[in-house]
Amino acid sequence: MNQFLFSTSWFVPFYSLLGAILTLPWGIGIIQRTGPRPAAYINLLTTVLAFVHSLFVFKNIWDREPEKLLVTWFKAADFDLSFALELSPVSIGATVLITGLSLLTQVYALGYMEKDWSLARFFALLGFFEAALSSLAISDSLFLSYALLEVLTLSTYLLVGFWYAQPLVVTAARDAFLTKRVGDLLLLMGVVTLSTLAGSLNFSDLYEWAQTANLSPMTSTLLGLALIAGPAGKCAQFPLHLWLDEAMEGPNPASVMRNSLVVAGGAYLLYKLQPLLALSPVALNVLVVMGTVTAIGATLVSIAQIDIKRSLSHSTSAYMGLVFLAVGLQQGGVALMLLLTHAIAKALLFMSSGSVILTTQSQDLTEMGGLWSRMPATTSAFVVGSAGMVSLLPLGSFWAMLSWADGFVNISPWVIGVLLLVNGLTALNLTRVFRLVFWGKPQQKTRRTPEVGWQMALPMVILTVLTLLLPLMLQQWYLLPDWESINWYVALALFASTLVGVGIGCTVYLHKAWSRSRILAWRFLQDLLGYDFYIDRVYRVTVVSAVALLSRVSSWSDRYLVDGLVNLVGFATILSGQSLKYSISGQSQGYMLTILVVVSVLGFFISWSSGLLDKLPF
Repeated sequence: MNQFLFSTSWFVPFYSLLGAILTLPWGIGIIQRTGPRPAAYINLLTTVLAFVHSLFVFKNIWDREPEKLLVTWFKAADFDLSFALELSPVSIGATVLITGLSLLTQVYALGYMEKDWSLARFFALLGFFEAALSSLAISDSLFLSYALLEVLTLSTYLLVGFWYAQPLVVTAARDAFLTKRVGDLLLLMGVVTLSTLAGSLNFSDLYEWAQTANLSPMTSTLLGLALIAGPAGKCAQFPLHLWLDEAMEGPNPASVMRNSLVVAGGAYLLYKLQPLLALSPVALNVLVVMGTVTAIGATLVSIAQIDIKRSLSHSTSAYMGLVFLAVGLQQGGVALMLLLTHAIAKALLFMSSGSVILTTQSQDLTEMGGLWSRMPATTSAFVVGSAGMVSLLPLGSFWAMLSWADGFVNISPWVIGVLLLVNGLTALNLTRVFRLVFWGKPQQKTRRTPEVGWQMALPMVILTVLTLLLPLMLQQWYLLPDWESINWYVALALFASTLVGVGIGCTVYLHKAWSRSRILAWRFLQDLLGYDFYIDRVYRVTVVSAVALLSRVSSWSDRYLVDGLVNLVGFATILSGQSLKYSISGQSQGYMLTILVVVSVLGFFISWSSGLLDKLPF
């Protein structure tokens, strides 16, 4: 039985895809009499099957060697296009995480979107979403991974634009789609280049090629930058980071998946590209700079947000920046641990914030307060999720950051400074959000707020327990360091940064009536951070203006040069035809006179050109 499940583990993504296909009759309106609920139940059933299948395989995979499955799609002469699949503890563990969080999100969505008229379409998109993520987890082919990233981009576009009747939603979906296209286009260039240089796009073959590859510095740099661009767009890294903030206009269950798993999908591909990125020191340095700038900048921006979902989404970009920094420093194991701990904690935070949004019908932090006594399950989920995000002993993120910082305490001490700063600012931001939402006096929208129903409370309780038990699971998987090898100075510094952030967040004065400070200097700083360092306006002045100018030039050229030339030929033809019709008299002497005149003109030009040729000196 175990052998059968292991050999068919490649089928796990097809469970979700099958569920998405089976819900189409409800999604497109063919079946209406039963309502959209059966579609949701079908997707839940297929997700349960995928989760149970992957969980059984993950339980018994530790005693097995990783296996590769090769699927040949097209082969002709020397052209061989095949897809490789990897069955290993990392890939199967990723499918367990994806299917498990997707299952909890779908149960959560049953309560959150209970009265939505297009519930079936939403669950079909979630199934499509889950299938692409699960396939990406077990993919061992760069070409297949690129195609799956494109499917994720399409899914993001459809889920962000789910409520397409709202103008802001349409704008957010469009911006998310176009921003990712920039990184995907550069990644496609890298994929095509690698297919030419290495002759294969399977990761195992690429790793062997990278060990003996001899590339020029220019080629290796351009190749490395192209491979970085795709994950940078998916993980909302600077300068392709603005789409994640705008994508918060979509339904909150989709935001749970997007901030916990989708961004992790791009980082997972980056993790698998490590041996290829090592060919270019410039690419590794770009990863370090990009990750550091995004981690610090996005954390600072999150502090100034008054929208609860946007304050959490910027912290997602920040933690993905830490993952980029880890990959740039060749710390792939730390990057995977960060992805695991962040995915669980961030899913819990977004479920808690979604419960607040549903019950208060508001996302404005200044309109909330006093919810801790009215929503105990939601409050507990937010507190535990916040503790799981920062380095608070003994939760998961503490061990992930400690294992990273411990190795660089003597080699690159500035990395510890980045970790301490990001961790402290994250603790400050989460404490600020907790005070504004759950603490203080109730306001008009929070005075009669009830706790959410069991469909939304159950996933939060399960994730709360999972976050608390995560250190035990890491210990069982031998991912925790030995107590004797821990650098306690670094551990105390990380723990102290959390306490400092929480302390400042608890003591700073928060006045709900002031959306902006009355002090000019603080107002400038608040606007600078609140508007994301005005990067969107810089884009409008530079990139958007340049594209608009080129578009106007192209439109003018098309209208007046291309169309003008065609219209000129057509006008000349019409004019000559209209003129010739008046010369038609039906008399032969008129035709003879016309022929004589034309022949005389031609003879004149021929004799004139011959005379010029006789005068030339050759």
